[in-house]
Amino acid sequence: MKQKTYEKEAAFLSPYATKSEATRGRQRAEEPCAMRTEFQRDRDRIVYSKAFLRLKNKTQVFFAPDGDHYMSRLTHTLGVSQIARSIARELSLNEDLAEAIALGHDLGHTPFGHIGERVLDALCPGGFRHNEQSLRVVDRLERDGAGLNLTYEVRDGILNHTRKGTPCTLEGAAVSLADRIAYVNHDIEDAVRAGLIRADELPERAVKELGRATSRRIHTAILDICETSAGKPYVRMSADKQEALEELRTFMFERVYEHVNELMQESAERMLRALYTYFAERPEALPPLYRATAEHDVPRAVCDYISSMTDRYAVNVFKELFVPREGSV
Repeated sequence: MKQKTYEKEAAFLSPYATKSEATRGRQRAEEPCAMRTEFQRDRDRIVYSKAFLRLKNKTQVFFAPDGDHYMSRLTHTLGVSQIARSIARELSLNEDLAEAIALGHDLGHTPFGHIGERVLDALCPGGFRHNEQSLRVVDRLERDGAGLNLTYEVRDGILNHTRKGTPCTLEGAAVSLADRIAYVNHDIEDAVRAGLIRADELPERAVKELGRATSRRIHTAILDICETSAGKPYVRMSADKQEALEELRTFMFERVYEHVNELMQESAERMLRALYTYFAERPEALPPLYRATAEHDVPRAVCDYISSMTDRYAVNVFKELFVPREGSV
């Protein structure tokens, strides 16, 4: 069964695509699956991981929004996967690899969105970056410390999906672009819904280049990537469309991200700093999964635990530790 997939890839994928049969393999050798390719197995492992399930209760931008239709870290991840697969399909790249990378790229994100990442980065002596933590999740933390043992290509794509990263595969490059396209456009939609901006306030040049509606901007960006990259050994946007996307991103930082941060930063930072200090001073209070790391690196163990928390769980742990119960005094 798997052999048919290999034959289809050899016949129809781009010469620049990553063929499943040519994977660099896993850190630990495993018995191969008779039906699924290694990238398909990676995708399935990520989807059924605990870290993936927790994404539904982690903030994308808006913490505890008043409404049911705001993006969570999970819906963002699914959007990235959809865009990455569209790019991979049109460019005859490996969709399974692109999907696996996309589904795993944010597994290490903190509660409370990028605020949580900034707080842990400031507190941890070794720093904290969500892409590195995502790799740590799949390598060291999932399956009660055994890790998911993913393929080299998926692990590389997860680590290098940020703007500063350089993925070793075109599928990884597709995910990196898909991530930017997804979060800029869906965050605009959420910000309009929240009343922080109006659609007619978006930079006119960027709107003219990409489109006014969210769906049109995403479609235009995907089409541009495919036209720019077809038959080429790279995946990239044209200069004009890239500049337009960056203009929208800059607009969002100036008008939305910093404003949202002001609204939620104080309480979120206070909670996370208190949690970090508490467990850094009492590593024995960490759950068993993190104590082994604490024996040689307490700050990293604390970051592992806090970054695994959903927004709701972090609030509950904070209340349990620091808010007096009725009748306790």
